[in-house]
Amino acid sequence: MALHTVAALLQAQVPGVPEHRITDIFKPLASPAQSEANIAWLTFAITAGIFVVVATLIVYTIVKFRRKPEYDVLQEPPQVYGSNQIEAAWTVIPILIVFVLIGVTARVVASVENASPPKSTLKIRVIGHQWWWEVQYPDYGITTANEVHMIAGPDGQVSNYIQLQSADVAHSFWIPQLAGKTDLIPNRDNYIWMDPREPGVYVGNCAEYCGTQHANMLLRVVAQTPHDFEEWAANEKKPAVDDPQATAAKAAFLSLSCVNCHNVSGTSARGKFGPDLTHLMTRQTLASNMIVNNPENLKHWVNDPQEMKQGCLMPSFKLTDTELNQVVSYLETLK
Repeated sequence: MALHTVAALLQAQVPGVPEHRITDIFKPLASPAQSEANIAWLTFAITAGIFVVVATLIVYTIVKFRRKPEYDVLQEPPQVYGSNQIEAAWTVIPILIVFVLIGVTARVVASVENASPPKSTLKIRVIGHQWWWEVQYPDYGITTANEVHMIAGPDGQVSNYIQLQSADVAHSFWIPQLAGKTDLIPNRDNYIWMDPREPGVYVGNCAEYCGTQHANMLLRVVAQTPHDFEEWAANEKKPAVDDPQATAAKAAFLSLSCVNCHNVSGTSARGKFGPDLTHLMTRQTLASNMIVNNPENLKHWVNDPQEMKQGCLMPSFKLTDTELNQVVSYLETLK
């Protein structure tokens, strides 16, 4: 697909809660991110102080010991063979600075990693695939994809604990305003927790090179009030909408190879290889958050995924116009 066409698809506005699109570790909106931002500011302060001291000494030396016009051009300047006090200072002081930074960093890492979950904790499992995110809620029996819904609470009494796994290669889960990077490693479980202070959409990405479409393995965390989250979860637990007006379109979808990779609850589609489509149209984006989820973009995506996301594991089935319209028509009912 031409670059200008992709750009046009991305320009569409996504309805709903405001997006925190500033992926900036210095604008933290959760406790882990706040702790990590504090370390960053401390490191900047110390290194800025070192820069000022070193730069000042260099300027002083240049001015104080520059060659003056009255000096004999051939005269050798006084030779200085070192100072034990100065050498001790520039050895001991950097060592102390390094130990301070190591100590503070270790303390913050330990406090984040070993934090005890509050009374109200939402458990989430995120599984990285090439190149999309599977999201499960074990306590709710929900499986969705690419958008991680969690609970926001300004009082810190609600937290979200995320189990991170990989189905293929190493990935990395990173929402800069909520927490630091945590890797997803095959055959290993890692964990991370977040307590967003404000409802909204937080954007991030996979931070570990994982193949051709690594740059387009984007992340969205949708932080909601407890009431809004429960409403979302209640809808997600329902089987797929069975629209009587889409009977022919549903039959066409179920007759195609889509069912080998995708699950649609309440139908014969039981695939587990690709994202769950049961409530596809409740998601704000498609293709792992590359494009806005609307009928036009959905049709482009189903028609030829390789044109939008070259190398992705969803092939183009070269559907006829009739088949394409029927599939898209059915998918639009999955709310």
